[in-house]
Parts: sequence; structure tokens; C-alpha cells
Amino acid sequence: MKYALFLGCKIPSKLPAYELSTRAVLVRLGVTLVDLEFNCCGYPARNVSRDAFVVAAARNLAIAERAGLDVLTPCTCCFGTLRHAIRFLEEDPELRSRVSQALAAEGLAWSGKTEVEHILPVLARTIGVDALSAAVRAPRAGLHVAAQYGCHALRPSNLTRFDNPLAPTIFETLIRLTGATPVDWPRQLDCCGDPLHEANAPLSEHIARAKIADALESGAEAMCTACPHCHLRFDSVQAGAPDPSIRTLLYTQLLGLAMGLDEKSLGL
Repeated sequence: MKYALFLGCKIPSKLPAYELSTRAVLVRLGVTLVDLEFNCCGYPARNVSRDAFVVAAARNLAIAERAGLDVLTPCTCCFGTLRHAIRFLEEDPELRSRVSQALAAEGLAWSGKTEVEHILPVLARTIGVDALSAAVRAPRAGLHVAAQYGCHALRPSNLTRFDNPLAPTIFETLIRLTGATPVDWPRQLDCCGDPLHEANAPLSEHIARAKIADALESGAEAMCTACPHCHLRFDSVQAGAPDPSIRTLLYTQLLGLAMGLDEKSLGL
């Protein structure tokens, strides 16, 4: 099993533990990760220039296609962005023509052969729950966890094909495989507040703190994330506190601990 690993911009610059734990877990599970010279997924340009956004995304897809690989990303924002770009290219012939010309200038081409996958569905469906269960050596029994899906993973559901956007279960299934217990919490599907941070910082913080309070009231000891934006948002609102109210834990770290991997290799 082989994928082109797409880390995006946020993980290498702000959350290197996500890269470390992703590589450690997937290598142990027999997945080969190939590093290609990708650029930004294009998300920051979406509201400025549709063409610029799609060209940036399509360039990544074309690079993976040239290598004959599907793309795997741990970032839900990059996952949603790249899948949006594919849909736009499929539905808009004029846009596809302009993007093709831009790619051709670099000797690249997009034909739609490359698939884009997020790490959670790859773990649950491609590697499979049986293989994951067999890899667990140190179950995290007694740990109660709030699963933070993130908006880009679930919506729009016909594009992401991640899970039921109103009643998802894939994250909880993966948490249970580690021996930990997922909690039910009312604000589970609410936004973490990160998209509002630049426009309205107080509101962004209020949303994040409300989610943390809800998770704690529901019995969670840790917030389990699979999105760097969500993870960093929860860390940010608790920054400077001598004792953060809830621990943030990447799913790849939780799984890695359950597999018996050492904390250093998981960025802990």
C-alpha cells in the first residue's frame, strides 16, 4: 500500500507532531509514504481567485498523478480543498481548460486519475479495523475521549464521502479500537472557531472554549483531533494556562500509544 503524503502548510510549520505520528503509525502498519514536491493546497486563495486556488490544487494532483500515486493527507482542510478542486475541474470545462494550460507550462497534466484520501478513512476502511485491532499492544483502557471531527471532513458530504455528516461514527470506531472510550457530547459537530480567528478573535475563542467546556461536562479527559486547525485552536485558547483544562491528542498519537510506539516517535 503506497501513497503520496500531502502534509500541507500547517502541519510542518505549526504541528510537526502530526507528521511524526502519522509516519510512525503508517510505517508500522505497512504503508509506504512517498514525499513529493507539493505546494500549498490552494485553500488560502479560494476567496481571492478561484482560478489561482484550482491551479494550486491541480498542480499537486498532477504531480501525484505523474508519480502514479493517490494522495493521503492528515489535514482535513487540505483534504476538502483538493476534493473541491477535483469537483470544480470535472464540472467546469472552461476552468479545466485554463488550468490545463497553466499546468502544461510546467510539463504537467491532470486527468482525474489521482484519488485524495484523509488518514481516518484510510485507517478504518483501507487498512481496516481488523488489522488495527491486531496492531494494538497497549490499550488505552479507562481514557475518555471527545472526538473532534472538524468541518472539512464531513461537509459537503457528497464531496468528502467521509461519513454521515449528521451522525458520524468512524472516529468513535477508531477510538474504541485503541481501548479508549469515546464520549457523547452535544457540541461534537460544532465548528472549532478557527475560521473566525482573523475576522473576530473573541467570537472564535468563545466557540472553542464552549466546545472544551462541553467536552469536559460530558466526561472527556482528552480532545482527540484529526485536523491541525482544530488541534491548534484548542491549544491556542489554553495557551499560558498552568494546567490546561483538557488535553489535546492527535488520533495518530492515540493509536500509536495503543500500538506500543514510544512517545518521542509520536511527538509527545
